[in-house]
Amino acid sequence: MSIGLQLYTLRSEMAADLEGTLRKVASLGYEGVEFAGYFDFPADKLRSLLDELGLTAIGSHVGLVNLRGNLAGEIEYVKAIGGSYIICPHVADNERKDADNWKKLYVELQEIGEQVTKQGLQFGYHNHAFEFDIQVDGEFALDALYQATNSEQVLAEMDVCWVQYAGQDPVSYINKYAGRLPLLHLKDFAKDEQNHMQTLELGQGIVQLDEVIAAAAQAGVKWLIVEQDRCQNPPLESIANSMKWLKDHNVL
Repeated sequence: MSIGLQLYTLRSEMAADLEGTLRKVASLGYEGVEFAGYFDFPADKLRSLLDELGLTAIGSHVGLVNLRGNLAGEIEYVKAIGGSYIICPHVADNERKDADNWKKLYVELQEIGEQVTKQGLQFGYHNHAFEFDIQVDGEFALDALYQATNSEQVLAEMDVCWVQYAGQDPVSYINKYAGRLPLLHLKDFAKDEQNHMQTLELGQGIVQLDEVIAAAAQAGVKWLIVEQDRCQNPPLESIANSMKWLKDHNVL
């Protein structure tokens, strides 16, 4: 498995200095990057920079607004930078109020996935915890999503941190979606006094990362993608610490 970074972790740094930030990411040993916005950087220049740095463009998180309103443009950009995946990263509160909302979304995600795959890319869905808050035909909304869509057109990008925060077992979920799970967000967390999630550097929280990584390897995961929604240290320091953990545990 290769080690990537979800650049949402460095959103402020990317906005201020995209090129300099990517150079630092590459210098730390990350093999690939997953984008969360391009900050008006031209695709051809970004492709040249990635090639220079030896960084693989894993793909991009693209919100539903752009998936609906500019899918062709998003596909074109990802292809231009050499990416492979377009991922739906989130569903707004007003679009997931009940089972009927989710069922409409399943149809839409299947259609988007069909269009993406026709263009030679792959499409997937990134979970949070809210997919476990509601049942759709007797299943968690996340499981119902994967039952309602084709495994070739809608892949899983599993965020193990959110799975565990929702009270589920990440290893069981990795095993459940083996073969449909090319991308895995590798994260760690603890809960504060209000039971809110506090995302942490790898090895600092309660996720059984060694077990997660072993299960991911067996499940056919291609990319372990480090992400930290909010960092307890300066973000570049946090991603360096997470990379050190991976190296110390012989993951890289």
